[in-house]
Amino acid sequence: MNELLSQMLSHADPSQVEGLARFFKTGPGQYGEGDRFLGIKVPVTRSVVKSCWKKTGFPELEECMASEYHEVRLAALLALVEIFRHGKEDLRQACVQFYLAHTDRINNWDLVDLSSYPLLGEWLLDKDRTLLYDLARSGRTLWEQRIGMVSTMTFIRHGQLDDTFAIADTLLDHPHDLIHKAVGWLLREAGKRDQEALEGYLRAGGRYQRMPRTMLRYAIERFPEERRRQYLQGHVH
Repeated sequence: MNELLSQMLSHADPSQVEGLARFFKTGPGQYGEGDRFLGIKVPVTRSVVKSCWKKTGFPELEECMASEYHEVRLAALLALVEIFRHGKEDLRQACVQFYLAHTDRINNWDLVDLSSYPLLGEWLLDKDRTLLYDLARSGRTLWEQRIGMVSTMTFIRHGQLDDTFAIADTLLDHPHDLIHKAVGWLLREAGKRDQEALEGYLRAGGRYQRMPRTMLRYAIERFPEERRRQYLQGHVH
């Protein structure tokens, strides 16, 4: 019996479905087009995962990742993160392999943001990081490209900013707003660690003047108001 799946299905709340579908942009032509929801909020999903992850193996995760329901896929990813976090090296590697084999089912921003850095970023902390550059530069989907960027959050938290800046560079000309937001968010997080380093990155070659406006706004959100205004008006040298 797949307890993770059965528990998630038992928490379905039809009254929440419409709002979640609207929030995650599931309408025709939107980035989450066609996705389906059970109406389960994230705290409830986390509670289910907390109670079930120790009894969940890869077959159960496989079944959940194949689900048409967004929240069930999220539960599988959160369970995978817990298995990874508590596992030894071989199991952790298997978790990463499973994750990379199912990126086609990691198909919205919350699924990426709640799973990529505590799993893939953590795994690569002491390893070669070419994979993230490849995902960001030539990922098959918007979501794979976002995984490449957001995974660097773990490096930032360890004071390692270079990959965040370098991967951001590969995405400066990306056409999608969700990538602009992700890059700006990670740049902002890097700036919390070292504002001077972030400003150096933004100013170099006038980079801040050519990056998408949304990306810049996110990146400088924590700057003092006057400094923010200088960047937005293009008066920083």
